[in-house]
Amino acid sequence: MLQQILADMYIQPELLAELNEEQKQILFFKMREEQIRRWRERETQLEEEEAARVKVKKVWGKTVSWMKGLDDDVWVWVMGEHPEDKPYDQICDGVMAERAALQAQREAEKLRAKKEAELEKRFSGLYLEPEQVVLSEQEVQEEELKKLELEEWRKAEEELRRLEQERKQQIYISLKEVQGSKHTREEEDQEWQKTLQKSKAADVRRRSLAKQTIEDHRRRSVKALERGRVAAMTKAFGSTNPAPVPKPRNTSNTSSAISRKGGMRRSLSASSRDHIIRWFKEEQLPLRAGFQRDQSRIAPWFHGIISREQAEALLNEGEPGFFLVRVSERIFGYVLSYRSSEGIKHLLIDASENCYMLLGDQIRFSSLTELLEYHQVEPLSSSGVEEYLRSACGQKAAAADYTDLFT
Repeated sequence: MLQQILADMYIQPELLAELNEEQKQILFFKMREEQIRRWRERETQLEEEEAARVKVKKVWGKTVSWMKGLDDDVWVWVMGEHPEDKPYDQICDGVMAERAALQAQREAEKLRAKKEAELEKRFSGLYLEPEQVVLSEQEVQEEELKKLELEEWRKAEEELRRLEQERKQQIYISLKEVQGSKHTREEEDQEWQKTLQKSKAADVRRRSLAKQTIEDHRRRSVKALERGRVAAMTKAFGSTNPAPVPKPRNTSNTSSAISRKGGMRRSLSASSRDHIIRWFKEEQLPLRAGFQRDQSRIAPWFHGIISREQAEALLNEGEPGFFLVRVSERIFGYVLSYRSSEGIKHLLIDASENCYMLLGDQIRFSSLTELLEYHQVEPLSSSGVEEYLRSACGQKAAAADYTDLFT
């Protein structure tokens, strides 16, 4: 089931609903690892394709040389380290004031040239020719015209200086506004960087938890080898007496209950219980699922198609380690429900390959009994809390809830 989910990178909503938080996290880690593996494989392929069609780059004549200090190393100036260094805001204000003054000066020069042309044109025709007047009268007239021209020049210069100062102030204010918008963008960039750092920290925590989960699986596998259980399972799978073969299914009636790409099968909501009962009778009953090890009778921990709420009601009065195995009401599989110190938990049991394993685990068992016996001596949770199966939760009602599975 897990391999099919990773191949499709998709999980059915019904299957996801059966997973507890720990199994969801394990599944998330596995899918994330598969995404990274595919990305690296794609990157390697692209690099090989790029190397195959690599072109000779042109050699440009431009070079970069670095200024050297007294120690013959690259000279570096860190703004703000020297006591005479100005603050960044003060430097920016100075640069903006200088730019505003230069631009205002250029505009004032253009206005001054235009004003000079107007004054010259205005006074050029006012001077009298010498033969038109007596010498004394000509001197008086020219003196008055010069005074009038100087007065006009003085007024024009004052007006130009005033306009230059106003323009300088306007340019400075506009540059400050541009600088302020840059500061706003920088603040937004800083906020985005903080969010990115938080996301990276969350990824680090998830990778750490994934590593812890992998180490826990490895430890449990080593312990299983030490106890001889994995060897026993290998022997059971490789023995000359094969497991009972399920009866051929009537595909005309149940083909609509198969999910995409041959992965985990799920039943239709219109008649899900009927499909699950048929699946159990045709595929699980020949494997003696739900029976004790000697296959003489049904195990006390086995329950039929009951809901999560019904399972929790049965386990409410028990101690930590109180458990039962129920047939899932949503998918073709089982759910291990048990009471822990933190409350009642539910773990999905994958039964899609004629073997049984907790979703996300790496150890396969030939029967549900072997799986439960294993976790009576090995912890269930990989979150650091040691949780074991202690005692089975039997039937509470007068009629067993699995009657419809065996009749």
